[in-house]
Amino acid sequence: MKERRAKYAIGDVVRHRVYPFRGVIFDVDPTFSNTDEWYNSIPEEVRPSKDQPFYHLFAENAETEYVAYVSEQNLVPDTSDEPLRHPQVDEVLEIDDEGRYHARIDLMN
Repeated sequence: MKERRAKYAIGDVVRHRVYPFRGVIFDVDPTFSNTDEWYNSIPEEVRPSKDQPFYHLFAENAETEYVAYVSEQNLVPDTSDEPLRHPQVDEVLEIDDEGRYHARIDLMN
């Protein structure tokens, strides 16, 4: 399997290409790194290739907040500029003066 360079980075706000949710990236796997059970639960006709980056998101939809694991092919940039309400965002990320998210410096030491 050939690894591809990740298109998105920690702190990028993205939305799912098909499903109605958005979120902020808090971790990136260069290739699929979840269980086979999880992978096989995705319907075969929409199952993504494992040889692409996968992203861990603090995700939210109209009803709830959760953690999502999403392939790069299913993400697009979120340009809504709406604030994220996910309660874990502030634990891991901080927001700068331009409204961009970054890994918290106090967690990097």
